[in-house]
Amino acid sequence: MKPRLTVNLTNNGVLEVWLNEAGRDLFVEKLRNLSRENDHFHLQPEGFGDDVPTQSRVYRKGDQVLKWGKVLFRPDDWDREYFPHVFTPAGTPDG
Repeated sequence: MKPRLTVNLTNNGVLEVWLNEAGRDLFVEKLRNLSRENDHFHLQPEGFGDDVPTQSRVYRKGDQVLKWGKVLFRPDDWDREYFPHVFTPAGTPDG
């Protein structure tokens, strides 16, 4: 069975990820392989590369399918240096 993964936004703006067993296994494998040397992978339509293929067929009418995406590994020390604002609590002047 080939990996099948659909990413969509619902009418309420909720992100959903739909996947079959092979899609789950591939997604988890890519997540587990993230490291300082391998810091990202792409979600992209089938045929556009070797990362995680996405499907464009919507599950529910009204949902918006997201065909392209990127998952980035961000160690805390990198973010402290380059994006320190992500450590500021939400709702504060800097957050």
